Parts: sequence; C-alpha cells; structure tokens
Amino acid sequence: MIDLDHRLQDQLDEITTNTRNLVQPERLAISEHAVEDLFASGIEERILPVGAKAPEFALPDASGRLVRSSDLLALGPLVINFFRGRWCPYCMTELEAWRDLYPVVREHGALLVGISPQMARQSDFTAGQHGIPFPLLHDSHCDVAQHFGIAYKVPPFHQKYFRSILVNIPFMNGDESWMLPLPATYVLAQDGTILFAEAHADFRVRPEPGELWKYLPPR
Repeated sequence: MIDLDHRLQDQLDEITTNTRNLVQPERLAISEHAVEDLFASGIEERILPVGAKAPEFALPDASGRLVRSSDLLALGPLVINFFRGRWCPYCMTELEAWRDLYPVVREHGALLVGISPQMARQSDFTAGQHGIPFPLLHDSHCDVAQHFGIAYKVPPFHQKYFRSILVNIPFMNGDESWMLPLPATYVLAQDGTILFAEAHADFRVRPEPGELWKYLPPR
C-alpha cells in the first residue's frame, strides 16, 4: 500500500545526521561553504517561476531514445524532477520516493521524468538499481537546466573535495564542465505553464512529493 503521508524530508534529515556523525567537521565545512556560496549567488531567486512557460526539450533516455516534452504534455500534465546524479544519496532517496508514488502520479493522469547531467549509461544503472519506472533523461552540460534557471558550475574548491571522496562527476557526466542542477521539482500543465516550481541551493532540502497532488487533475 502506498503511504501518502510518508515524509521525504525525514529520510533526508536522517542521511544528514548520519553524515555528520561519520564525517570530520573540517570536511563537512567544505560542503557547507558550497551551499552558502550558492545561497549568496541568488540562484534560488532566478529559477523559472510559477506562471511562466516551460521551455520545450528533447533529451535521450537511458536507452538513448529521444524523449520530447511536447509528446509527454500531449498525454497529460508533467512532473519534472531535476537531480544531480546517482552519486548523490539525497537525490536517490528522492527518486525512490517518486518511484513509490509513481502509481499515484499516473492515477492523476500525469507523467513523470527525472532529468540529470549524468550520461545515459549512468541513468541505466540508476533505473536498474533503484527500480525507477519512469524515464531518466540525460541533460548534457545542464543545457535544459540552464533554461529553467537552476544550473550552476561547481567551484574549484568543491571540485577538489568531490575528487577527494572519489565522486568523479566529469566521468559520470561525460564532460569536464562541472555543471550541475539545483535539485528541483516542477509541475507543468499540458500547455507548458508552470504550476509548481521549487529548487533549493541546499541539496539536503526537497519538496514533499505527497503535497503536489493539488497541482494535478483529481483522480
């Protein structure tokens, strides 16, 4: 039975608590610095807002098949989850929450896609390991994420940190751009109008999937 009251943020907070118990404070401070810099950049204030028209996109899924937003919207409203990659436990926990609620998304007549800069092969691994039933799309260089106002370049000090913990983002993304999206969730009406938009500079915070049903047609 699907638990619509199960809170995603509680799971994410548990990851944060466990990380703080296991990782040295000086290493945690690097990620905190990166989050503070993103906040200071004002990126959250520049995301594509509710009421705007979402840009159309055509991106390959894990099998290499091109998926067009116009084709998806012809079938129903669209939920888009932008995530950083399979290396991010917060992103994978969020994707699993959407996996578990995917039947409810479909009952509302909507569709769901995940978008990240990771290559199709990485998305194939993600879908297989986490049982993701909806398309995971490859956004090279975060081109689509940039149109949504949520793309940023990982600063050199944070690149060094990722390398030190063996998170090889250039390998996973297939380029040296070090571009990532803010974790973000959008709900689009069938005409492409944005009904819900939320993105966070703090990668540990995500919207609750179970609170988005009011933006979708009734079951």
